[in-house]
Amino acid sequence: MGTEILTFDGSGLLAHADALRSVYADAFCAPPWNEDAGRVAEFTRRLAADVHRPGFTAATAVQDGEIVGFATAWTTGSPFPTDRCYPQAAAGLGVERTAEWLCGAREIDELAVRPTAHGTGLAARLLEAVIEDEPGGRSWLLTSVRSGRALSFYRRQGWTQATHPSPAGNGIAVFLGPRHPARALAPRPL
Repeated sequence: MGTEILTFDGSGLLAHADALRSVYADAFCAPPWNEDAGRVAEFTRRLAADVHRPGFTAATAVQDGEIVGFATAWTTGSPFPTDRCYPQAAAGLGVERTAEWLCGAREIDELAVRPTAHGTGLAARLLEAVIEDEPGGRSWLLTSVRSGRALSFYRRQGWTQATHPSPAGNGIAVFLGPRHPARALAPRPL
């Protein structure tokens, strides 16, 4: 049996919170992310609020009746948020580009698949499911530079890295989606 991608646009996703928490833990408690039980619990708390964000959308991958991956996204508000890693993203892009490129765009918040599903194309299918109706072709995400695997994955999917923190640092990188109109304007790494 194949893997089915199911989409959600609101609180119906919360019926699967336990399964999503399990996938999140499998994906992010191992290196290079090394998240702990506190961060997994924080994800679960955030999810309950995130499903009410404007433009919220999610996709789950179901194989043999079990969720093996998921992606969540929403529309980035204006003014640009100042919590979590948002200040790092804004510092890397500058005020004007942040407002023009990210506010009002589809923001990918989480993309997670169980390690047993790595290399199967599942993450790419989940990512496409949450950006297929992005506003004006505009989607973006940020990820840690700690994971060369994640950086390579997004590049292979046609995403353009728009910020370039020190490769040896613990910074984050902003990526613009494959149909984002500002992709050609993104600075190239030194």
